[in-house]
Amino acid sequence: MSARTIGGKWMGWQGRLGRQPALMFGATILIAFVLIALLAPYVSPYDPILQNAEVRLQAPSWAHPFGTDNFGRDVLSRVIWGVRIDLQIAILGVIFPFIIGTLVGTVAGFFGGIVDTLFMRLVDIILAFPFLVLVLSIIAILGPGLGSFYIAMALVGWVSYARLIRAQVLVLKSSDYAVAAVSLGFSRTRIMFRHLLPNAIAGSVVFSMSDAVLVLLNGAAISYLGLGVQPPIAEWGIMVAEGQPFITTAWWITLFPGLSIVMLAFGFSMFGDALGDALGVKE
Repeated sequence: MSARTIGGKWMGWQGRLGRQPALMFGATILIAFVLIALLAPYVSPYDPILQNAEVRLQAPSWAHPFGTDNFGRDVLSRVIWGVRIDLQIAILGVIFPFIIGTLVGTVAGFFGGIVDTLFMRLVDIILAFPFLVLVLSIIAILGPGLGSFYIAMALVGWVSYARLIRAQVLVLKSSDYAVAAVSLGFSRTRIMFRHLLPNAIAGSVVFSMSDAVLVLLNGAAISYLGLGVQPPIAEWGIMVAEGQPFITTAWWITLFPGLSIVMLAFGFSMFGDALGDALGVKE
């Protein structure tokens, strides 16, 4: 692909991005959460794990805007510090499957034949099982914790990216510029990763935004079940689980972390949908 063609595409994308208010709104939500995560030590009014039995189960007030939980911990502080963990879950839980799936899909689509057949049969085997059941099974084997969750997501979540990239590479490898690259004697590695992958990856990037929503919800669910982040670390899924016994008497313990999960998921979803429209990616 010539530099002029790439430059023209980039200018076109810039123009479409500028005409996407939904994209800017989604980006604003995500940037706000990132800033909260970075500034958590400075904006958090209390220590998120500090217990104070004298103020346990207090309703929202000036002293504790989001109330306190059953251990007397400030819910607002725990929600703020929880941004760090849940944002990390959403990002790292997508990056590892994205990298693995991109590599597998590119190789399978480019070489075809027995290589493609082996990889795609492995994909079919993984897809034959319910996603969450596989994730829970792997975590149960490895033991509770975020490390186990990331490993489970990497082992299971890469298949969607592999299928997306493979489909694009199968189409692009017969394009004029790919055929020209082969005729010029370029190496297979150069053709795959410098000519085909940059033009095939847009759909996977857009998909990763919606996948971040799924990873965020799964991470919160795993922590809710006691298999993810372990107490007393502030994490939204744990906070919802801890507040469940008090849902009728201390609703604020579950409400605010639950709303935080919804808002962060909404930000990723809106940003991904608008980015897909801007880049002309069809779902």
